[in-house]
Amino acid sequence: MENRSKIVVSLVLLPLLLTTISAQSTKLTPNFYKTTCPNVESIVRSAVQKKFQQTFVTAPATLRLFFHDCFVRGCDASILLATGNGNAEKDHPDDISLAGDGFDTVIKAKAAVDSNPQCRNKVSCADILALATRDVVQLTGGPFYRVELGRRDGRITTKASVQRQLPGPNFKLDQLNSMFARHGLSQTDMIALSGAHTIGFAHCGRFSKRIFNFSPRNIIDPTLNFRYALQLRQMCPRNVDPRIAINMDPTTPRTFDNAYYKNLQQGMGLFTSDQVLFSDPRSRGTVNLFASSNAAFHNAFVAAITKLGRVGVLTGKQGEIRRDCTRPN
Repeated sequence: MENRSKIVVSLVLLPLLLTTISAQSTKLTPNFYKTTCPNVESIVRSAVQKKFQQTFVTAPATLRLFFHDCFVRGCDASILLATGNGNAEKDHPDDISLAGDGFDTVIKAKAAVDSNPQCRNKVSCADILALATRDVVQLTGGPFYRVELGRRDGRITTKASVQRQLPGPNFKLDQLNSMFARHGLSQTDMIALSGAHTIGFAHCGRFSKRIFNFSPRNIIDPTLNFRYALQLRQMCPRNVDPRIAINMDPTTPRTFDNAYYKNLQQGMGLFTSDQVLFSDPRSRGTVNLFASSNAAFHNAFVAAITKLGRVGVLTGKQGEIRRDCTRPN
């Protein structure tokens, strides 16, 4: 009887064990392409460098593309897919402002990888985007970090899937925290990833309410530095062309540093969702830490972007390796 119950227990545990083993075997790993495309990192890096030399926008555009991809359907390069009927992720109003240079960076890097016969059709667009993101962070003075690889590309893209999946410029701390928590990211991760705005740019319409008609009592948002608000009004007058964009970090806009957090201490966060990180006492301590130490910011950013890169990934036999990043095979 005892032996029979042991057998039953073993049979019950076996599927669990197999599931655990398969989950572990499909984990992302930095040397995923060691045998199939050993030079993938240097190939991608040189393509990204070339693109970056042509335009600085390459950096913020690629970084934002990665974030927008991972927050919708996971890091599966579904953001790159085009449908031809205006129903792709990238056609959603929250994605329409993604700069073309980010897409172009991935397409050029993919072409460079596939021009190597050993690597052709072996490396996913999702992994190329993850590598390109690390490279633009480093090219702008940010940290170098090892990128976990082994993602597969998704086959599905829909405009509807973007709805309410991305943080808005008017989000308060609780909204930010709950959205990031859905992806296993902590408040510290969220504050560190927000630091990517140190090289970002934003269109005037995204913050015009803060400088022109905040509330009946305050025309200008009282959490906004008044002198900075007047500068913003000059750069973004009332009926400005909505395509006009300005730097999110007015002090060192081309350097991936902790100036973003120092700006928040001065009331110079461009979005409500930036400034709230300092104005809310629950997150202020982390902002002060990152403002006081570039190394603390960089370390937290690496930890957070590594976690972000694991969100909803397809691995093993899931998804595919896209031949053309803009359409499924």
